Amino acid sequence: MKTMLNVALPKGRLGEKVYAMFEKAGFPCPSIKENNRKLIFENEECGVRYFWVKPSDVAIYVERGAADIGVAGKDILLEYEPEVYELLDLNIGKCRMAVAAKQGFRDDTDKTLRVATKFSNIAGQYYLSRGRDIDIIHLNGSIEIAPILGLSDVIVDIVETGATLRENNLSVIETIVPISARFISNKASYKFKSEAIDKLVSELAKQVEG
Repeated sequence: MKTMLNVALPKGRLGEKVYAMFEKAGFPCPSIKENNRKLIFENEECGVRYFWVKPSDVAIYVERGAADIGVAGKDILLEYEPEVYELLDLNIGKCRMAVAAKQGFRDDTDKTLRVATKFSNIAGQYYLSRGRDIDIIHLNGSIEIAPILGLSDVIVDIVETGATLRENNLSVIETIVPISARFISNKASYKFKSEAIDKLVSELAKQVEG
């Protein structure tokens, strides 16, 4: 009986890139490419079962053991601090977590800085390390309009190209941390399925280095 690896893939472009890497690493599952609405796909011969989940949920599936392994953005790992092993930087899905503000913004350190973000933990830790007093305004989307409407002084968000910021007359004033996709494993799964997981990690590492 072959060890079955349960893999949580992030839905969307990133997940498709990740699947291509897994396929090349010797874990193909042809049915995943069929145009249908199924969410779970398995290839018993290769001992792999894939399922598509929302990118921000991958770490939850892995942490709680519904998935043995998965791929999650470093932003998610820093924000939610799940109890998982981070085994490899896949070097894809690259962007950065940054502070942005309206053009010409000057930080008045006598006042509490109002920070709009959906990454409250990352923002909190960052400003705590700098000893800056802040008021976090947790938003779930369209963060860019917060400084324009005077809701916040700055925003903390993921920046890829910066096009959205420029269109809204905002610019990056500080980079907090670079972000990329990381291969993660459930801690118990790693103990019991380490051979299969290590094999996959070493094959993926060759692609990253190549």
